[in-house]
Amino acid sequence: MTTQTIPVATLGTPRIGPRRELKAALENYWAGKTGEAELLEAAAALRAANWARQKARGVTVIPSNDFSFYDQVLDTSVMVGAIPEIYGWRSGRVPLSVYFAMARGAVGVADEASCGHAHHAPVQGVPAQEMTKWFDTNYHFMVPEFVQGQKFELASLKAVDEYREARALGHDTRPVLLGPVTFLKLGKAKGAEADPQFDPLGLLGSLLPVYIDVLRRLSANGAEWVQIDEPCLVLDLDADAKNALVRAYMTIAYALPNLKIMLATYFGALGDNLDLALSLRVAGLHVDLVRAPEQLEEVAEKARPGLVLSLGAIDGRNIWRADLPALAERLKGVVAKRGADHVQLAPSCSLLHVPIDLELETGLDPDLKSWLAFSVQKMDELSVLSAALSGAGDQVKAALDASAAAAAARRASPKVHDAAVAARAAAVSADMTRRASPFAARAGLQRRRFRLPAFPTTTIGSFPQTAEVRQARSAHVKGALGDDAYTQFLREETARAVRWQEEIGLDVLVHGEFERNDMVQYFGEQLSGFAFTKHGWVQSYGSRYVRPPILFGDVARPQPMTVEWWRYAQSLTRKPLKGMLTGPVTILNWSFVRDDVPRSQACRQIALAIRDEVEDLETAGAAMIQIDEAALREGLPLRRGAWGDYLGWAVECFRLCASGVKDETQIHTHMCYSEFNDIIGAIGAMDADVISIETSRSKMELLDAFKSYRYPNEIGPGVYDIHSPRVPAVAEMTDLLALARLRLDDAQIWINPDCGLKTRKWEEVRPALVNMVAAAQALRDAR
Repeated sequence: MTTQTIPVATLGTPRIGPRRELKAALENYWAGKTGEAELLEAAAALRAANWARQKARGVTVIPSNDFSFYDQVLDTSVMVGAIPEIYGWRSGRVPLSVYFAMARGAVGVADEASCGHAHHAPVQGVPAQEMTKWFDTNYHFMVPEFVQGQKFELASLKAVDEYREARALGHDTRPVLLGPVTFLKLGKAKGAEADPQFDPLGLLGSLLPVYIDVLRRLSANGAEWVQIDEPCLVLDLDADAKNALVRAYMTIAYALPNLKIMLATYFGALGDNLDLALSLRVAGLHVDLVRAPEQLEEVAEKARPGLVLSLGAIDGRNIWRADLPALAERLKGVVAKRGADHVQLAPSCSLLHVPIDLELETGLDPDLKSWLAFSVQKMDELSVLSAALSGAGDQVKAALDASAAAAAARRASPKVHDAAVAARAAAVSADMTRRASPFAARAGLQRRRFRLPAFPTTTIGSFPQTAEVRQARSAHVKGALGDDAYTQFLREETARAVRWQEEIGLDVLVHGEFERNDMVQYFGEQLSGFAFTKHGWVQSYGSRYVRPPILFGDVARPQPMTVEWWRYAQSLTRKPLKGMLTGPVTILNWSFVRDDVPRSQACRQIALAIRDEVEDLETAGAAMIQIDEAALREGLPLRRGAWGDYLGWAVECFRLCASGVKDETQIHTHMCYSEFNDIIGAIGAMDADVISIETSRSKMELLDAFKSYRYPNEIGPGVYDIHSPRVPAVAEMTDLLALARLRLDDAQIWINPDCGLKTRKWEEVRPALVNMVAAAQALRDAR
């Protein structure tokens, strides 16, 4: 073992604050309750606390520029001036009004005075940029837009300003930038003039000078190292992308020979890109040893002697405590071979994807809590691991012993394992994953049963969770509102929602889901094998945070979960009202999942629990049942070679929970932010009677998959972007539907929003849905 202390690094940390301070600051600013100065002050306080927290926990390589008001990809678009013309920016500093218009859309007008720059055109009512998932996580980013001949310029000094800010507080940080090649690969070609063959990677030559300008400024202000994230290196790369990476880092090295670059890769193995990554002109390479532990030996063997290896040994995406003695044993050979000055210890990726501090959780089962580690605890783990590998194991013996004991206790705990659940899952047969008849036969029965008009209208399920709803839920949780009073409140909210849907003419209704806190948590709270936190928030996008359930053990459904609420809501109307469930793949992908069994095994257990609920809903009279699989695609492996296995068990699990019903019972599903072109066969194989998808931000581009694939079932392409406060006009929706009709038969098309309406306000939802119904009627009248 070495006697030199091995550096401990983090690649990024949660931005939101232990008590969600960033959410409050943003939403107060958006509501006009505070001004820009207050927002900037709150952000600075969060950054200062974050740097201090890391230093106190033994982190010696602290990042800066990992903070964001919305997301780091949007920050990069702003940094390089990749701002579409519709947002009114021409040059110079990008004001917050433009930044947030790109993120959220804009409903009004921001005049030039509010921008502070006369050369900015007013920001009119404009849609937000397209949003999609960050690799295979539940974090979202704003998709960059590029046009042929795109001009880039340095439009934000955020990276430099935050480095200087940290330094003034006594923290010599390592600034973080999203890499230029990954940035371009995440973007989309836009504009009517774009050549179908236009590849944003061709813009690298004009983009690199902006990156070099930023790096030069960081170096001039004292930065010795800069972390550049190129997670595209864990993807399947073609020759153009590989050449772009070589060109980018050769250009940067030539321009800044004294600046050290830590090239960060994560979310998977480098695989066939390993030799490429090791050949790039950088001073350090970070590798993910949690998603891809098998790459450790090859990376260590092939890395040139002077290269600093950052070992991503602690899981940055899940909340399970590491077995530190076993980990130290695994890493000691690499550390001994390379020496402490050429090794760093780090999480596998940014800690953005885990909650901040386990100590805030005072209500968890003590055994379960002893098995967990959040962001702060992962920093502690890294510090203990560093001491153990640096020859100071005696000083941290108690921590190492506790780590090993917790791992052993978790493996043996009866709270984790249920023999009856395991036996039922093992007995699943192929017949349980098939509907009794093919769709063509089912469709005729369903049309005769429901007698819906052409272009039937519906919503995805949830309606606004108003302040009154949230206050009532909070009062009930705290015991200030009794069970009977709370149930009566929810019944009244449900009744109002059902009546209003009837009044505006929706064809298929929903009950609004006012009783549900979250589409996954609500079900997890009623299933065995799940646990929940009070403060375990992680960012999904902007100020939208979620508390993922912790799936720690075998899963079963003790009793019906939704039947009584469906039965009550259906009693209020003669129109069909959908039973609303979350699918097994989405529950899995939006939870912190146990890592002691294959994901497919855990998903099958959840599917059987949801199957029980589907059958109980049908028995109660539900004629339409929606099983949302919003997250099916985000679980797709990053390497195409692994897709078949995942899609095989994911589709099987959906069919397992959906196939126990009669032919005349209509199964719906919803999928959001899913690019279907490359998995359209699997979508078809799900065999849902009706699927609804997000398509409004992409202007129906996601339906391109249906040009070559004859999708047999019915589909609702979203015509209303619910992630923006804008109210789309009737004409805007009919224009989108015209595009849909170019790709689909009229008999297939349903009309619905992109997603659930939980996060919107009624004053936005009401006119938007009225317009949606009017758009449907316009299509019917024109036939």
